[in-house]
Amino acid sequence: MSTWQEDLLNVLDQALSEHEVFPLIEAAARALGFDYCAYGLRVPSPLSNPQTILLNNYPAEWQARYEQQGYVQIDPSVHHGCRKNTPLLWTDAVFAQTPDFWEDARAFGLRYGWAKACIDGGGVRGMLTLARSGEPLTAREIEHSEMKMRWLAHISHVVLSRIFTTRQAEKMDSNLTSREIEVLKWTADGKTSADISSLLDVSENTVNFHVKNAVFKLRANNKTAATVRAAMLGLLG
Repeated sequence: MSTWQEDLLNVLDQALSEHEVFPLIEAAARALGFDYCAYGLRVPSPLSNPQTILLNNYPAEWQARYEQQGYVQIDPSVHHGCRKNTPLLWTDAVFAQTPDFWEDARAFGLRYGWAKACIDGGGVRGMLTLARSGEPLTAREIEHSEMKMRWLAHISHVVLSRIFTTRQAEKMDSNLTSREIEVLKWTADGKTSADISSLLDVSENTVNFHVKNAVFKLRANNKTAATVRAAMLGLLG
């Protein structure tokens, strides 16, 4: 196994920060022949306004230009990653509907690229992009390297998703008791307070007490929002 793969596997469980992980992703991208890499991660909580985290080593001028022009709203690569998990190879056809954006990106050296999205059981979606300004990606290179590129996308998502969802959970007073978790699990299954009361052999007032505590700890507005948030954060697993 290559060094960059070993390095990433070694931080799989121990890394506490994206600042530990992203330099390894950059090194892996260089080993695969790419000057640039980017990782975008969307944590679907709250559902009405998902949190997006962006990491990249693109030229600073391009990063500023991308934000200033609001290119994330029209970037075909981003749109692809939000809907599909299949790899995307940058071509003129992909960017045919956004010629100004494509011309701008190429002017900053982002000429040839490949992207792959991943989604996990908690609904966290991420996408790795590898790009360069030099030689085009040939069919032979794709055949030879795409499995490694897919592996890099997957392992990057596993590590970074864990880091950001753990951090989000820790921002809350999420020390749910075992009983609160149990009540939320039954709520997630569509059970009413009366149903849960019967299942757990406790009073309905006791069930509602646990629900109220869980809502407070998860900073939610009601038990539905609390249940969704707990599930998204992996607290019910």
